[in-house]
Amino acid sequence: QVQLVESGGGLVQPGGSLRLSCAGSGNIFSIDTMGWYRQAPGKERELVADITSGGITNYAGPVKGRFTISMDNAKNTVYLQMNSLKLEDTAVYYCNSRMRAWFPIRGLSEYDGWGQGIRVTVSS
Repeated sequence: QVQLVESGGGLVQPGGSLRLSCAGSGNIFSIDTMGWYRQAPGKERELVADITSGGITNYAGPVKGRFTISMDNAKNTVYLQMNSLKLEDTAVYYCNSRMRAWFPIRGLSEYDGWGQGIRVTVSS
């Protein structure tokens, strides 16, 4: 099976920094994109940033210039460096990956995987 495991969340003061990591494991054949989404209380889940295996990045407007996404293809791991954090960045952050993986019976298949979510709280 395939797992995406996030780490690095926590509590930080406004203006501070955090670095999130998400490692994919299991029967992964190839990864097309990895990314981060977030969901604040009472709001819809939204894209924060994503990156292709070729290194093309995409950022949501509110985080441009403050967050940086990167990926280590060899480790199936994506990172999100978050600087100049604001109160409104408080949310549960979810890792996402679109990949091809091996599954019992159905064999090699496209798969859209999600991590379990990790909380980021920006508070003074």
